[in-house]
Order: sequence, then structure tokens, then C-alpha cells
Amino acid sequence: MKIGVPKEIKNHEYRVGLIPSGVKELVLHGHEVSVETNAGAGIGYSDSEYLAAGAQIMESAADIFNYGEMIIKVKEPQAIERARLRKGQVLFTYLHLAPDLAQTEELIKSEATCIAYETVTDAMGRLPLLAPMSEVAGRMSIQAGALCMEKSQGGRGILLGGVPGVAQGEVLILGGGVVGQNAAQMAVGMGAHVTIVDRSLDVLRRLDNQFGNRIQTLYSTQDAVEEMAMKADLIIGAVLIPGASAPKLITRDAVKSMSSGTAMVDVAIDQGGCFETSHATTHDEPTYIVDDVVHYCVANMPGAVARTSAAALNNATLPYVLALANHGIFCALRNDPHLMNGLNVHEGKITNKFVAAAHELEYVSPAQADLI
Repeated sequence: MKIGVPKEIKNHEYRVGLIPSGVKELVLHGHEVSVETNAGAGIGYSDSEYLAAGAQIMESAADIFNYGEMIIKVKEPQAIERARLRKGQVLFTYLHLAPDLAQTEELIKSEATCIAYETVTDAMGRLPLLAPMSEVAGRMSIQAGALCMEKSQGGRGILLGGVPGVAQGEVLILGGGVVGQNAAQMAVGMGAHVTIVDRSLDVLRRLDNQFGNRIQTLYSTQDAVEEMAMKADLIIGAVLIPGASAPKLITRDAVKSMSSGTAMVDVAIDQGGCFETSHATTHDEPTYIVDDVVHYCVANMPGAVARTSAAALNNATLPYVLALANHGIFCALRNDPHLMNGLNVHEGKITNKFVAAAHELEYVSPAQADLI
């Protein structure tokens, strides 16, 4: 199979769909890989390293899209990239379609087969291709939040861990999944007082067993969320419904009632965010203030630690890329129902029910789309 790897063009996105070790594996399996020049340069992977791994180097993204039977990316295709997709071509990347009608419509129009990392599942119902970036984002959320709490950033001027004789910061984490667990690990390590809310008692038991009395766990109700939000110095939005828009757990009215200088980090912003006052930001301008509350809503948080993130992502995606390339797209999807769950758009049809529901568009099952 001919596989194309374009350079990412989203603001401050330095990750790359395949690092040289992944290219080498694909070449050893008999596939041809072309990489856009300087695609990995931002994280220290030179064109010469890709050439040594067996890739071809192409001068432009247009060449990559024209060449590739399968396009491997990191972030959702931007408008100029969507225009280059074609029928019969496969796109394998993060898509996050539920909050993004424009992208959804253009992928439908392209008639390409679009598989989203974030909706691929495993036998235990987990999201194996989202997990490594959720680990990174969860850990980064506390790092970013601690900065937002500084007075110069609009925060309350509170040190997360406090000092002897001075109370530590109060951190509220909404959601106890991979992001929430990793955020808690960092916040506890920095000495903060941490509360995690979640609607799964199994999740709360797991967190309680993991952290013991170093954190407080609460069952998530609107009252509990709002009560704890009024006390928090830092709030981490870490709620995910696979493929669907994130629920809005912090209302606009609640934000108005918060203490001046409270900081909020919305890790769910790729899925629309879980604060009503959230809108996506970039690494160039990561924060904004609403009602004296600092919001950090960067849509590609792991891009800030791009070399670590790219390696972690490649470790997770490579087995799936190999399966798609070795067996062919349709055979690979039919053989693996968990990979099939990653299929969001195929030949002009929406094949993910959550995406269809989010945009009130017709859902076509993989069976109806003649894929199984």
C-alpha cells in the first residue's frame, strides 16, 4: 500500500503521523511510505532519518495527498487538506467530528473513508488510541493550570502545593477517566488538595483504591459540581463521551459566581468542551478571561510536548496502521470490530451514530454501507 504522511499545519502542531521507526516497520512489511519534507523537523526527526528508514521525501502536501492510498495524520484535516481528499482514499487521524459541522460536511463531500483514532475501541471498551494523548493532556492540565493560577496570568496568585503554614490550592477534576487520573497524579504530586467527581461508582472506587486519602471522590451531580466549583482554585474539565460532544458541566451562571481569578482548563475542548464558556484556543494565545475566570482551552495540548506525544501516539497507532496496510482497509475493518468503531465517514455517509446525532444527519451503519 502507498502511505502518505503530510506535515501538520495546525497552529503550533509539531507532532507527525509516523516517526522514522514506524516508517521502517511499514517498509519491512512491503509498503511504500512518502513523507512531506520537514514533516518531523519540529521534533528533531530529519528528512535524512526518514530516508534511512526507507521513506520517500516529497516536497509538498499536495504531492502527499495525490500519492497516498492511506493518509496518516495527527490532527483533524484543515480545510485545505480536506479539499485534497478523494473517493477511495483512507484518512486515519484524530477527527473529533461531533462539535465540527464544517469538517463533517466536507469529509462527507470528499467521499473518502475516514477513521478516527478517538473512537477506536478495545475488548474492554477502552479507547487505546486516545489514551496516550489523554495521559499527556491530563498531566499537562495541571502544569498549565498552575501557570494560570499565577497573578500575572489573571489567576488568584495561589501556589498549588502551598507552603508550611499556608493552605494548598483546591483542585476540582471533572471526570475520573484517563485524563482525570493523570491530572490527579500530577496535582497530588504537587501537594494540592484534590477532588474528583464522576458518575461511575466503579471509577470512584478505583481512584479511591489508587490514591487513598490523598484525594476526595464525589459522585457527580449538578449540585455537587457547582458546590465544589465555588470552592476550587483550579478546575480541570476531563469528561469524555466517545465520539459525542462533551456535556456542559459548568454553566455560564456558575462561572459568574466563581471567585475572581479561578482557573479552568478544558481538556475536553476537542469535543466541544465541558464548560459553557469554553471556546478553542491555540498555543499562541492559550487563555482568555470570562467574568474574571481564567480559561485555558488549547485544542491540541499534547502538541506542546510534541516529541514525547508523537512517540507515544505512534506506539499506539502503528499496530492498526499495519493491519490496515497489510490486510487492506475493508478486510481489516471486517476482521476487527474495535477498529470498525473508528470508522466515522465512508463514501459520503456518516457511520458513527454519535456524530450523526450531534449534527442531526442520517446515520448509516457499516452493514448498510456494505462494509460488513
